[in-house]
Amino acid sequence: MQGIIVDKNLQPIAGAVVDVTGLSDQVLTNSAGEFQLPDSSYPAELHVIAAGYSYKTIRLSEQPNGQLSIVMTTSAMEHIDVTATPLHASALESAQPISVISAETLRKVQQSTLGETLKNEVGVHSSYFGPVASTPIIRGLSGPRVLITQNSLDVGDASRIGPDHVVATEASTAEQIEVLRGPSTLFFGSGAIGGVVNIVDDRIPKFSDPKGAFIIGHNSVNAEDEASFAYTGGGELIAFHIDGFYRDGGDFKIPGQALLETDEEHEEEGHEEHTDGTLENSESQSQGVNLGGSWLLDNGFVGISYGRLERLNGIPGQSDEHAHEADGAEEDALVKSDLVQDRWQLMSEIYSQSDLINTITTGVSYTDYQHKEIEGDTVGTIFNNQTLQARLDVVLQEMAGWASAVSLEYKRSDFEAIGDEAFTPPSLTTQNAMAVMSEKHVGNLLWQLGARLEAVDISAAAIPWEEHDEATGTVLETTLVLADTSFKPFSASAGVVWDFTENYNAALSFTHAQRAPSAAELYSFGPHLGTGSFEVGAIFDMHAEDELHFDAGHPVKMETSNNIDISLRKHSGDTGWILNAFYNQIDNFYYERYTGFSSESLHEEEATLAEDAHAHMDLPIYVFTQAQATFYGLEARWSWQANPRLKVDLYGDTVRGKLDTGGNLPRIPPKRLGAQFTYDNHGWNADLTLNHYFDQNTVATLETPTKGYTMVDAQVAYTLPFNDGDYRIFLKVNNLTDSDARVHSSFMKDRAPLPARGFSLGIRGTF
Repeated sequence: MQGIIVDKNLQPIAGAVVDVTGLSDQVLTNSAGEFQLPDSSYPAELHVIAAGYSYKTIRLSEQPNGQLSIVMTTSAMEHIDVTATPLHASALESAQPISVISAETLRKVQQSTLGETLKNEVGVHSSYFGPVASTPIIRGLSGPRVLITQNSLDVGDASRIGPDHVVATEASTAEQIEVLRGPSTLFFGSGAIGGVVNIVDDRIPKFSDPKGAFIIGHNSVNAEDEASFAYTGGGELIAFHIDGFYRDGGDFKIPGQALLETDEEHEEEGHEEHTDGTLENSESQSQGVNLGGSWLLDNGFVGISYGRLERLNGIPGQSDEHAHEADGAEEDALVKSDLVQDRWQLMSEIYSQSDLINTITTGVSYTDYQHKEIEGDTVGTIFNNQTLQARLDVVLQEMAGWASAVSLEYKRSDFEAIGDEAFTPPSLTTQNAMAVMSEKHVGNLLWQLGARLEAVDISAAAIPWEEHDEATGTVLETTLVLADTSFKPFSASAGVVWDFTENYNAALSFTHAQRAPSAAELYSFGPHLGTGSFEVGAIFDMHAEDELHFDAGHPVKMETSNNIDISLRKHSGDTGWILNAFYNQIDNFYYERYTGFSSESLHEEEATLAEDAHAHMDLPIYVFTQAQATFYGLEARWSWQANPRLKVDLYGDTVRGKLDTGGNLPRIPPKRLGAQFTYDNHGWNADLTLNHYFDQNTVATLETPTKGYTMVDAQVAYTLPFNDGDYRIFLKVNNLTDSDARVHSSFMKDRAPLPARGFSLGIRGTF
């Protein structure tokens, strides 16, 4: 089978990617726009992607008579394949909203944390625990509801336990980052009830075509030096990959004081947590390397990889909360986080020629994660997490026009926290799951259906406990045995994409998703300094009639989400746009409810436990509570290719999170409007990005409002005149106007503003 790909003026398009269902290789068009499939049989479907053109799907009912001619239409919007799901997907073919960042766009926005790298994506904000740790917030949801994956497998870190824990993955060596907004439980399980962020790299290569990339740069805002590289190569039978990065920076500069002037309590107590113009204890140093190789088969590949990540960083804003007595005087002990992760991955993809099975994809990962919180020279708390995950996806041959996939998954997470701030006991979580996904084209409609059933078992170790014997007036030291819990989450979705006219489509999806709570949500009992609170799990009943105390045994239920997504898209021409609206009703929603009490109010037996952890601290008590909650909002992006040199993007989003009984949920991101102007001319590229965050006055009980701000970033790059690759010298300026900005969704908004104006100078390239 042969074909040619041309534009509307019948000019050939070179370098277009033809992805063929059932073939292990991608086919590229030559300089004349021609391609040829390596198999004499014809496929049921072709997917064509070309830079600057709208994505195209070609359905073939029979072998074309002669050469197949495909005409592409220009597009102001990027169209990129999504790898996260077993069935072929793109942003235009999904009933649920998907966005992808790749290639030069990803290199432009890359930051030292994943949350900051994605913060300008529509519907995505950042938790921002200072510049050292930031996790994505998708449509107001984060933590155990947003799954972070590496090549579709769980990263296996502790970032879902608390916002002070770093996401153990690296964006500088990634090839693309995929964001699935809304419930993605069919593909990834109940831990993805809020969405998925999938980091895609080439550590297990599918092809041996030689390619490489590198970045070298320096950032003035924290005197940070950065370098990263990646290379893939090999021969006909073997492919190999190596990548690595190094980053070393000092304390971040900030516009003025770290503490808000309205923080009278700190001022009265004489705390000077940070010096003027500097965010104290925000330095970091990290490095990592990945090695991988694949055996290339005629019908697929089998590969293995090993990766190691190390990171040492300060935890800003914690020194005054970790004061220790030394030589009779109280001294501040700066807190460091020392992270080490080892990760093994085994992946394979085999294309079958049977009448039943099209493709068999397997993925196995083992992650050994540890991070230590070090106070001065003393290790205070150690967090360990060993995660084993195995996944099998079987894509079936089309039957009656339905393309289907069956997914089987096993995951085991062994989490342990040891030390003074071990606010949650050691726990073991196992998950077994089976899912079925199907889609079918019927005329100009694409129907998408799916269902998933899981079995989740959670067990936790007994915790030290003390009971007061009223008869004798004595305190008895004992242990509290925590009951094991089991859940069977069920999720199902139905969606349709309607190509109602040329260049336009509409999408509607409904997802019913259930989530088993995390071990931390169930069993926590202790001081969590990352959130500045004393956290109590949902299994504990609070009693405050005579004195405050807790009993174990409170019944818990699964979280149940019913989510509706509506999208309208224009995907071709000099202008393109996407408009999303969503409504998410969540029953038995787990959230941290402020009780009005502090740890000093605890009944004698529980107070002893708190004093053992940190005698000098008095933290507000938050209890994980279940309630009915509703999230709804809008997301929009408009792109205009004004001329071959100038492109304009406008975007915005808003989300509302509230309790059905009245009141607002905490740390909901504010409304946002943004604009980006991109100019290309004779090797020069310039970007100007403006984001305005509105005042956030819709706040939860005892939560303070946050003032709005405008963030201006700029970048200029020059492409060096070399023919063997794309090499660019760049200058970036972040926070051009030196705004004093506070992130409302951050636990540290009153102690850590966004960094001051910073200049980054460097060179990046691909070859």
